[in-house]
Amino acid sequence: MVDDQQPLVEEHTLDRDCTTLSRHVFQQLQSFSPEAQDLSALMNRIGLAAKLIARRLSRAGLVENALGFTGDMNIQGESVKKMDVYANDVFIAVFKQSGLVCRLASEEMEKPYYIPENCPIGRYTLLYDPIDGSSNVDINLNVGSIFAIRQQEGVDNGDASDLLQSGRKQIAAGYVLYGPSTVLVYSIGKGVHAFTLDPSLGEFILSSENIRMPDHGPIYSINEGNFWQCKESIRDYIRYVHRHEGYTARYSGALVGDVHRILMQGGVFLYPGSVRKPEGKLRLIYETAPLAFLIEQAGGKASTGTHNLLDVVPTELHMRTPLVIGSKEDVELVESFIGEQERLEEERRLIAAQQS
Repeated sequence: MVDDQQPLVEEHTLDRDCTTLSRHVFQQLQSFSPEAQDLSALMNRIGLAAKLIARRLSRAGLVENALGFTGDMNIQGESVKKMDVYANDVFIAVFKQSGLVCRLASEEMEKPYYIPENCPIGRYTLLYDPIDGSSNVDINLNVGSIFAIRQQEGVDNGDASDLLQSGRKQIAAGYVLYGPSTVLVYSIGKGVHAFTLDPSLGEFILSSENIRMPDHGPIYSINEGNFWQCKESIRDYIRYVHRHEGYTARYSGALVGDVHRILMQGGVFLYPGSVRKPEGKLRLIYETAPLAFLIEQAGGKASTGTHNLLDVVPTELHMRTPLVIGSKEDVELVESFIGEQERLEEERRLIAAQQS
């Protein structure tokens, strides 16, 4: 019985070992059309950037000037890490050679980076966060890269105004997690799939296909050190999970790592706005919209707390949003606390108006 099944097991294993990232895109689209070839080439380029960054990270403590701060500030007013600069330069260098991408937009750059030689034929824009959680690099914890691909629409007069559209305009999105192994997770609107970098082959090999999130999970992930800076609705939610069994807190300080855990195990990740900064910290088109695209494809949900994230239209390239993302029931529970708080505040405003 076992002997009869053994060839089938070996054949399945061999097939998985042969499913590279570029091959998988063609399989997803069931086509070798120009669009499929473009997307396959774009994903290959993202994979190449990931390999270069992973190699640098693996030697970060040995390479001169790989760690620490540059002394500069980015457009967000945040201190720039040397790995941020390196990773941003890697994406630019890799996509300069693609012939497909006319411009790149990154949270590390004030304006999009144009590649004039590509623009006559390049129909795509890459949006990305080159290194998320870069403060973890110096202490050898996981970090990630986030990316999304959009198709250029209309004539770009140098303002990239066509990028100021909702996340539903994304044609592909994903992230790379640099940890014990390097994992690339992507979606082109046909499910969510994970690939693991095989160093011996130098290829990303399919490791998990058609990932589906549970409707509810045990994990809640939030920086509870900011408890008193959170709005009352979020504090009420945290008190709720403290009082109920079955919840486990997990928070690493690296967005990609925490969201990957939620994707694979279920639960909810929160990066809410605060009383002083209600807009939150995370960037919409570089971080929250790509992750929302991915999580929805896996059966989950992503929200600002009040609106579906994929429906939010940015007013500027570096617009920020709060983030509540994960299993549907867990996200909706957080939304219910926020909705209740808004209802109570509206009642107070009405009472105050009547009394005045």
